[in-house]
Amino acid sequence: MPETKRPFTPGEIELKRAPKEPLAPGGDGDPGFVELPVVEAPQVANVRGKRPDWLRVKLPYGETYKNVANIVEEHDLHTVCQSARCPNMGECWSAGTATFMILGNVCTRSCGFCAVMTGRPDDGLDWDEPRRVADAVKKMGIQHAVITSVNRDEREDGGAPIFAETIERLHALDVTVEVLTPDFRGNRDACQTVFDARPDIFNHNVETVPRLYRRVRPQADYQRSLDVLRWAKEEGLKTKSGIMAGLGETKDEVLALMDDFVEIDLDVMTIGQYLQPTKMHLPVEEFVHPEIFAWYKEVGEAKGLGHVESGPLVRSSYHAERHV
Repeated sequence: MPETKRPFTPGEIELKRAPKEPLAPGGDGDPGFVELPVVEAPQVANVRGKRPDWLRVKLPYGETYKNVANIVEEHDLHTVCQSARCPNMGECWSAGTATFMILGNVCTRSCGFCAVMTGRPDDGLDWDEPRRVADAVKKMGIQHAVITSVNRDEREDGGAPIFAETIERLHALDVTVEVLTPDFRGNRDACQTVFDARPDIFNHNVETVPRLYRRVRPQADYQRSLDVLRWAKEEGLKTKSGIMAGLGETKDEVLALMDDFVEIDLDVMTIGQYLQPTKMHLPVEEFVHPEIFAWYKEVGEAKGLGHVESGPLVRSSYHAERHV
């Protein structure tokens, strides 16, 4: 597991030199390096409000939950459920499923909403990770696997070869696969590596409306994210993306974003409530009422989106098997 001297807070990131070319399986060296820019997210005052009743979640429980926890630990794997403090972890793990997070658990980006640790991954790619993921999926009896990752911007390939091998190993088990990928810094070749592995669903979240990007995800670019989704669609893949509500967006901005999704022929959109994971992260500007989430679903599907999964506790991988 990569180690860092300390976690970084949102708005803080350092330079890292890293491989330009993917390491060959079992390789020892890191040929070539690239520089990452220093990006600072604006600091904000954090006020944690009381959550409304509709955001109450189930606590982890039961033997199935324990079995999932044991398999994840035994295989030295990470899940976004744990690293991002997902509110649905109790429900999903108790149902015998989890969302695997590959490429380690240290992210090179410092998004203001995310609880995943920010820092400098010290290792190259873990070429045994796809095998361990496939073995864990087999033991858990999962028929539809969701695979996401941290950002590995210090790598020219963004870790795309590990995504591809994980997809291939899961398909060999007759398991359908949804990948939730980074934007790979707009590197079309890295994206193509994932496209060529033919995931059943290609997911990349835009996370929020364009106006809030500098505050919410300062190292990302809205148009770049749309381009990645458009490329996936041009490759004949089923596409999916999502946003968090309650970060200060307006309803009109959400509707305009839906129009952008319709233009790139997106298949599935998810909308869920942003929840502040710690006092160091962006505050919740609004707890959006369930009726508004229902309205977003109605409007989005009327605009031409194939399916809109919208609700306070909706997350990218929540009930993902329904989107295949």
